[in-house]
Amino acid sequence: MTIELSAAQTHSASRVILASPRTLFRAFVDPEMMASWRAPDGMSATIDAFDPRVGGGYIITLTYLERPPGSGKTTTDSDIVHVEFAELAAEERVVELVRFESDDPAFAGEMRLTTCFTPVADGTRVTMTAEQVPSGIGKEKHEASIAASLRELALLAE
Repeated sequence: MTIELSAAQTHSASRVILASPRTLFRAFVDPEMMASWRAPDGMSATIDAFDPRVGGGYIITLTYLERPPGSGKTTTDSDIVHVEFAELAAEERVVELVRFESDDPAFAGEMRLTTCFTPVADGTRVTMTAEQVPSGIGKEKHEASIAASLRELALLAE
């Protein structure tokens, strides 16, 4: 019996934010700051544990505010996400290994989320790239969620 695996999905979004790489990096290693910008549109975020070092990480609960019950990956209205910091290169890059708590195999596996900070004339270009995205996460919707998080990060940092 042969099982064919679908090609790994890669999703990405970027935005120029009028802030320094240092300020933006801080938003990844401060749990209060992270909770204020990380949730996509229509969701709230709670940081349940936080250890800002390589090998450490955090647990974040994303709660749906505007979707009908049954939208969540973990419960009917929430996603519990376990994140490990694989790399914390101050002012340059953050690499996170992301796992959704879910019984649905469409959300299984580990996604690699790399955020790069590139200085530009008007601030910093922040690019978030998710690799090995679980098959249950659609590209268009996920990229819109990443862009929404970047918009919230800009509102926090500018």
